[in-house]
Amino acid sequence: MTTAQALLAALVVLPLLGSAAALLPAPPGLRGSSPEQAVLRHGVTVTGAVLAAAIALLAVFDHDDPGRMQATTDLPWIPALGIRLHLGVDGISLPLVVLTALLGFLCALYAYATRPQNAAAYTALVLLLEGGTLATFAALDLVLFFLAFETVLIPMYFLIARWGGAGREPAAWKFVLYTVTGSVVMLLGLLLIGVRGGTFDMVALAEAHGAGLSHSTQLIAVLAIGLGLAVKTPMWPLHSWLPDAHTAAPTTGSVLLAGVLLKMGTYGLVRIALPIAPDGMHTFAPYLAAFAVTGIIYGSLACLALVRTRAGGDLKRLIAYSSVGHMGFVLLGISTLTATGVNGALFANVAHGLITGLLFFLVGAVRERTGRTDLDALAGTAGAALYGRTPRLGGLLAFAAIASLGLPGLAGFWGELLAMLGAWHPADGLSRPAYLTYLALAGLGTLLTAAYLLLMVRRVCMGPAGPYEAPLPDLRAHEYAAFTPLAVLTLAAGLWPALVLNLTDPAVQHLLPGVAR
Repeated sequence: MTTAQALLAALVVLPLLGSAAALLPAPPGLRGSSPEQAVLRHGVTVTGAVLAAAIALLAVFDHDDPGRMQATTDLPWIPALGIRLHLGVDGISLPLVVLTALLGFLCALYAYATRPQNAAAYTALVLLLEGGTLATFAALDLVLFFLAFETVLIPMYFLIARWGGAGREPAAWKFVLYTVTGSVVMLLGLLLIGVRGGTFDMVALAEAHGAGLSHSTQLIAVLAIGLGLAVKTPMWPLHSWLPDAHTAAPTTGSVLLAGVLLKMGTYGLVRIALPIAPDGMHTFAPYLAAFAVTGIIYGSLACLALVRTRAGGDLKRLIAYSSVGHMGFVLLGISTLTATGVNGALFANVAHGLITGLLFFLVGAVRERTGRTDLDALAGTAGAALYGRTPRLGGLLAFAAIASLGLPGLAGFWGELLAMLGAWHPADGLSRPAYLTYLALAGLGTLLTAAYLLLMVRRVCMGPAGPYEAPLPDLRAHEYAAFTPLAVLTLAAGLWPALVLNLTDPAVQHLLPGVAR
């Protein structure tokens, strides 16, 4: 086994072993001041080891050939059905693997400082969620991909239902019902491809580019797989579980949900639907683009409605609806079927994970200090006034907001720009007038996004503090540790987009040979 293979195997196995170990009693020498402290420290240790393995994998990865699947492990699992334990990474999956490892570690650090109740179960669930997500991005067998995809549902359900806020149980059930229903439909599409294609190996199927699959088979497969992945993305109008889940989820649950779980849907479209069923994707691409831009406009208008005075809006709910719009840009880029658009979608995936993860961390910090996230209370006469009462927290919230609206020089800019450039020249056979219309609507969405995010900053950060308001503590040490890496990477990816694009572009060219640039 090579070093790269060992590192990738460790990335998948360590969180799962750590999850099981978190439920065991701590050895006497490692208990610290309490069992809760010991198990939370265990979570930091395991996620730290996973992050170290991810960084090491990034270092040994052959950056001269990111289009080639690397660190592959291919072992028989269920020979009678042709199902294998096939793992590997390329330039498409590696950034998401590193992002998942980073957010998992930062969430463990944050939990160690905030001390959630029932720490053993909490830590076990977070590690299980991390392991399932990493396995999803590394899986190269359709059945293995599906099993990993489903693994994350269980821990996320319990994180929302047990550690969430008001309305947590209905929100958790809604999350499960939507995603499980979509997954059942997706499984049918995956099985159809595997049976008709003669293999469940995603690499072999991708290299065939639809050979052996009839046009009708590809249409049915893309429809079934696309519906399942669209729920997880989430694509309008299958998004309604997301605002409730985010509003009710604990801070770390929201960070992981927005930062990595939503990426599983769009990653599946790029990894499975685009190369394996290209004819089906070409047929459905204009409809996908229409749903994408509808989501962009809808998410922005919903946020504008929430940020109005006396609208009863919630800050977490606003960021959740903003994710519907941002993921719309990802779907628009994929729908162009061009290297430019797909690269934009992959870049926007990473940028959204960094920026929205930071935003949800910051909202958690605001809630911890003020005891509320409703915008009317935060913007009232005795409101947050973060610039005056806690300037570092207020400044970082403003930084994350302008990154989210796509300010040039920050990570949010490049993904949206490339997705719209892809719409300017879609793939051959797609209606350019239709995509120009989608481009115009997406451009309008960027203006609406800037409007609601700037209004949010004005209401939460600006204004004088009430004369009798106690001062708020500014950023603490654990918050600096959790927030700083996301802010630095948001700036680095914005100033040097080649950090991501040098990995994704050769892989996209390999995945979609001959596509328009």
